[in-house]
Amino acid sequence: MASIDGWSKGGIFTWARNMLGEKTGWAALFYQWIHITVGMNTMMFFIIGCLSISIDMPIINNNPAIKFMLMMIILWGLILAQQHGTAVTGKIAQWCFSLGVIIPVFFLLIIFVIYLAQGNPMLININMHTLLPKSWSGNVLVGFVPFMLVFAGAEGSAPHVKNLKNPRVYPKVMIALAICAIASDIIGSMAIAGTIPADKIQLSDGIVYAYGELVQRFGISVVIVEKLTGFLLAIGVLGEISSWVVGPNAGMFEAAKSGFLPPRFSKANKYGIETNVMILQGLIVSAMGALLTFGSGKNSSNLSFQTAISLTVALYTLMYVLLFASYLVLQFKHKELNRTFVAAKSSLFRKVYGVLGLVLSAFGFVVTFFPPAELAPSAQRTYLLLLGSAFVIVVFIPFVLYRYHKKWAGELGIPVAQELSKEEKNVLPAGSQAAHVVSGTHDDKSSH
Repeated sequence: MASIDGWSKGGIFTWARNMLGEKTGWAALFYQWIHITVGMNTMMFFIIGCLSISIDMPIINNNPAIKFMLMMIILWGLILAQQHGTAVTGKIAQWCFSLGVIIPVFFLLIIFVIYLAQGNPMLININMHTLLPKSWSGNVLVGFVPFMLVFAGAEGSAPHVKNLKNPRVYPKVMIALAICAIASDIIGSMAIAGTIPADKIQLSDGIVYAYGELVQRFGISVVIVEKLTGFLLAIGVLGEISSWVVGPNAGMFEAAKSGFLPPRFSKANKYGIETNVMILQGLIVSAMGALLTFGSGKNSSNLSFQTAISLTVALYTLMYVLLFASYLVLQFKHKELNRTFVAAKSSLFRKVYGVLGLVLSAFGFVVTFFPPAELAPSAQRTYLLLLGSAFVIVVFIPFVLYRYHKKWAGELGIPVAQELSKEEKNVLPAGSQAAHVVSGTHDDKSSH
């Protein structure tokens, strides 16, 4: 869709708007942005979990009040740090990613391979009988939810496909990246599940204990390694949150300048930073963080983390449902639109791709609402209550905001187009005033 003439800018907003209507396009853009906003809470849960190990203070991860206070310090501290421009914070994010993500991940892979090569035992049995789940109930399938985030943001690079010398290399690169992402996730998960007893695994900090379990076989101090890796991982994720504060907000800032948010959000500070949009994001993250942290009760770090992950995936898969629905409308009804790249020469294969994408996205969306089997019955009810209430609130926000679109656009001096015919609407060039296509709204999550 990004290779269609006039559709190279705007990302999901352009595609969904032209195929499903402006209101749906705005909703898709909002879900793409809000999933990152909600996802920040999972990142902060992880940071606090790692720090609790590094400084040997479990209370900061188990006490909701202390945890929430630390989350607010992290969040608003990063927002404040961005207000003088992104040059310095960009370098900080790069260094944090190198120190806190690349080094720990490669170290884990190396010591896990050595661990296996020396014939050490695994706490899990991997064979043809255990490779697949014994049950395919929703309570088991929800375990796949965190892995769906591996592919989140893949559509963000699509608007650049027309800039490639050979656009057909694009799907090959994406497939290679997907394979690498899946492989690293599988190996990391095996390192945790194979070395740590199931009853000791914490979703938000289990990876840290995996390092300790692995290095103790080599006579290295477990405490030192766990504290060091916990600190490094916390730094790495802190850098990723820093980039999330900047990147996605640029798209919403452009949306605000097109009248999809109140006019106050269309203004930047003297450094060109969209301060008001960042504050809006911070308020939403704070509200969601309070709901997830205090709503899960005391000593429930696993529950709050699982709920935050599921809410993130639910919102993102909903956006993907709209994305593939737009693609199928394009394939079935608008073959005449000129494009420089197609997913397959065969029209049948292109439609099959779209149907598979839609079905898998819908499947991912549905299974997020099944409580994990390992949760106690009371915790499962809390999980459903938290996830359901948060999702319902968020899903209606873009439609409430859209009711004021004409008013806000008018205040900005932007003429709102009259209702167009179906034919005119579908071929309207991106970037025109009537289209209100938002430039640069694709999800830039290169560090994800």
